[in-house]
Amino acid sequence: MPSLERTCDHARGREPRGGQLSAPRLRIDTPERAGLDSRELSRLVREVRALSAGEHPWAAGTVVVAGRGPVIAVAEAAGWAVRYTSYDPETDTGVEAPPGGRVPTTVDTPFDLASLTKLFTSVAAVQQIERGTLGIDALVGAYLPDFRAAAEHGITVRQLLTHTSGLRPELPLYDCADDVERLALLRAEAPVGAPGTYRYSDLNMLLLQHVLERVSGRGLDALVRDGITRPLGMTATGYGPCPGAAATEDQRRPWAKADRGMLRGTVHDENAWALGGVAGHAGLFSTGRDLAVFCRALLAGGSYGPARVLGPDFVELLLTAPGLGFALDQPWFMGELAGRGAAGHTGFTGTSLVLDRATDTFLVLLANTVHPRRRPADSGPRAAAATRLARAVRGA
Repeated sequence: MPSLERTCDHARGREPRGGQLSAPRLRIDTPERAGLDSRELSRLVREVRALSAGEHPWAAGTVVVAGRGPVIAVAEAAGWAVRYTSYDPETDTGVEAPPGGRVPTTVDTPFDLASLTKLFTSVAAVQQIERGTLGIDALVGAYLPDFRAAAEHGITVRQLLTHTSGLRPELPLYDCADDVERLALLRAEAPVGAPGTYRYSDLNMLLLQHVLERVSGRGLDALVRDGITRPLGMTATGYGPCPGAAATEDQRRPWAKADRGMLRGTVHDENAWALGGVAGHAGLFSTGRDLAVFCRALLAGGSYGPARVLGPDFVELLLTAPGLGFALDQPWFMGELAGRGAAGHTGFTGTSLVLDRATDTFLVLLANTVHPRRRPADSGPRAAAATRLARAVRGA
């Protein structure tokens, strides 16, 4: 996999503290060299390939990247990045593209990450906390006094990062006439639940985006690029447009919230689209191998090669219960990896990421489950893949 090595060779950033040696970069090697059971990983690969097989697959295309320590032991792709031209509501099926119009999935295919974007927003926030420009228990109103509802209700930065602000899950920003109306809605949005009570909300990351942009004087896309992806050599990761990405949805009402047709390379999330493609909750595109680098940097205490994106104490802050942006120990998508502090997230388009510090393992599963249209969520395959990795550790 030469592209991985080329990507890794471009890593640049702050040197690790205290003159520490560079953290090892990822390399491709055998399961045995990773301390993993090859039989379980073979089962993992077979099961992931099966997810894209048949007339009604779980996803049109899938990519799985998994490993332990600095070793990638699995990097496989299956199915189609583009399989359908549209969705037919009368037959409830996708309209198959002609053979020449189909695009196979490869391990280098970028996917719309959807809510995995929240992890990058969270890391960007903790970077500002490390630098002292942002207080984790500071009031949002101290940075955004014009966001009057958040100021009046005493919402804190920590509450945004832990989804305990009480804000509702989302607002229909996609129905607003312009950016002025969208901003007015966000500024006026008050909590609907008691602060301190968990309620997963995209609005938390949208407010956090505004906080980060206010304290840094820079756009979120620049903060993610210059603070995370460029130092780590994640050259395939960024906000759209991303023309070579896996296709997502034939996005039309009534099953969707906007009428945009078949999407490929533009963000699927309607609110992120309405905000121009750069948002705290969605908008990033990436590949399985780039996300493996992201996982490896966090497992190594914030460093990768010569780059340091966070100090170890701040990685600890990020990944210690209840987790800042990261979900911890969630069996519904982490399977048997959950239980000792595994951290990760899922994305609406079919993406997921799990890193487990207890076993030094990582799993990235990318899929376009919304191609050609969204369906009720089924995270069983995510949990099953994570369980295979957990058993590969135990069986080694």
